[in-house]
Amino acid sequence: MLEYIASALTPLNLMLAVFGVAAGTIIGSIPGLTATMAVAVLVPLTFTMSPDSALILMGAIYTGAIYGGAYAAILLNTPGTPSAIATTFDGYPMAKRGDGDLAISTACLASVVGGLVGALALLLLSPPLAKAALAFGPVEYFWLAIFGLSMIAALSTGDFIKGMIGACFGLLIAMIGVSETSAEVRFTFGSNTLLGGIDTVSALIGLYCIPVLIDLVATPNRHLAAPEQTRGFRLPEAIGTLMKNKFNVLRSSVIGTMVGALPGAGGSIAGLVAYSEARRVGKGEEKYGEGNPGGIIATESANNATVGGGFIPTLVLGIPGTPPDAVILGALLVQGVRTGPTLFTQGADIVYTFIFGLLLATILMLPVGLLIGRFAYGAIVRAPKAALVPIVAFMTVIGSFAIRNSVSDIVIMIVLGVIGWVAAKRGFSPSPIVLGLILGRIAEQGFVQSWTIGDAIGDLPGQFFGRPLSMVIIALTLLSFLYPFWPRIRSVMSRRPGRPDEALPPASGAAITRDLIAFAIFGAVALVVIVQSAGLNPDAAVFPRTIAMGMLALTGLAVVQLLLTRQVTEIPVVGTRTRMVAVPLLMLGAVALIPVLGFELAALLLGAALIIPAQHDAFTPKGWALLLAGVVGTILAVTLLFGQVLNVPLP
Repeated sequence: MLEYIASALTPLNLMLAVFGVAAGTIIGSIPGLTATMAVAVLVPLTFTMSPDSALILMGAIYTGAIYGGAYAAILLNTPGTPSAIATTFDGYPMAKRGDGDLAISTACLASVVGGLVGALALLLLSPPLAKAALAFGPVEYFWLAIFGLSMIAALSTGDFIKGMIGACFGLLIAMIGVSETSAEVRFTFGSNTLLGGIDTVSALIGLYCIPVLIDLVATPNRHLAAPEQTRGFRLPEAIGTLMKNKFNVLRSSVIGTMVGALPGAGGSIAGLVAYSEARRVGKGEEKYGEGNPGGIIATESANNATVGGGFIPTLVLGIPGTPPDAVILGALLVQGVRTGPTLFTQGADIVYTFIFGLLLATILMLPVGLLIGRFAYGAIVRAPKAALVPIVAFMTVIGSFAIRNSVSDIVIMIVLGVIGWVAAKRGFSPSPIVLGLILGRIAEQGFVQSWTIGDAIGDLPGQFFGRPLSMVIIALTLLSFLYPFWPRIRSVMSRRPGRPDEALPPASGAAITRDLIAFAIFGAVALVVIVQSAGLNPDAAVFPRTIAMGMLALTGLAVVQLLLTRQVTEIPVVGTRTRMVAVPLLMLGAVALIPVLGFELAALLLGAALIIPAQHDAFTPKGWALLLAGVVGTILAVTLLFGQVLNVPLP
């Protein structure tokens, strides 16, 4: 083993590891640029390298990109990558109260620990974990998706039924386009734009980032609380927090490794499962979802553990564990490296050098991540709102475009963002919607394939409920669904007769009417899906019709509960409505100008125009000039990066 360690520590491999971690972290921090894209755009650099050096570079980029997504999640409430969704739950509240530096340092430490656990599992446990991954069939993947949906009980803030309705809405959004099970076009309403479906990352950017931008311009309040004094990295505090959560970080790292080893699962599912478990087990004074560092630790350790976990089926079986692994596998095939069980014997020099290089890259992520994180936090805290809003809005536009090089994805992103903002004000959290969107295709594919197999053998119940591994996942799902309600159930069961209920005052008639309208809209969506499903073949219709019927039943239950309890979960609208409306309208206007003026000029006009609704402070002429120059310079620099370095064909 010593020769493999020495090979990983050559000056070239050290340089590649540092470069890969830094490049991946920066790319992953930009909303819309996923870890897959970070690896894909830099793959051509590896074609002239030896296989072990190429693997080290790609593994370092992958590791850095997964961690980089935490920056935007913590500082902007927008996951830089899908794997950082759950990081927003506690990371952004910590940043809002002035602990963004601590949140970033905690995320970095947790990422390093998770990455090390995943890489060690790749080194020591590859064959048995790969065999365990092969035990998962279609029905297990279906129940795994349902287990993921059971986390709605933990992700729904205030209203579980609204969370379930939001998850059903997300599942139905995932059904738009060409069915993966039957190749039939559905729910496009004749639009060619929707043939490719709703891109998950574009939807994620819209649902998380656009509401933040709308709320940012509404009031003159600062985006993040500026610390009273410079506190550096706050590394001792972060280490202390990690030690208090040592069982959390180890449990989450194991979850991330196991989920990463399942082909197609990925860091987003791992992070959400780990967060749900941390929230279920956690009994600290600080609630999860309100700035508990344990939420960041769970998510970041889990999603970084998927890097090593995902390489297990990739290298041992030749089956990509995650989308970035598929890109890396393709690059290895180009170089003539054949993955499979013999790789660990015949190609030991390649695979073991890579594993030790991955461990090295993970360790290097600590200093690199802390340095970049400190710079990012300082820039976001000091930036005036009139500069922050145009730049972030531009990042959402170019990030959404870069995924599929489609202007239509930008429009979809903005529209979903407005829907997400309105839904959030009515108490429909965006997290269940995004969760449904991510798990929709996995759940449908597993459901339809299992249904087809069960129908062919004449034993549908046995197919869904007769496999031992499925029964384990079903038991975990029931536990996950019921556990958050157990304190309430226990209090109801132990309540003495005559004890007065602690009821909140009833909501106003206007609030009840607004909720009824919201439920009516979701019910109408469900009815449209049911009607549209009637014209589809059974394979394409069975899953969306089932979800729509469940969504219709949930809306009916929600209406009954509302009329009986007269309780409403909502977030009041605060600020100037004219400024709020201006954000999506200006963004849509800029998108409409792209075919006429080109991307660069339309983006510059968007940046200049958004300064107006975002500006609350008085500026001197010199201040206005500096502000405009900063916004224009940043937009031009990022446009150059995307067009010339990342080779994104901007229109």
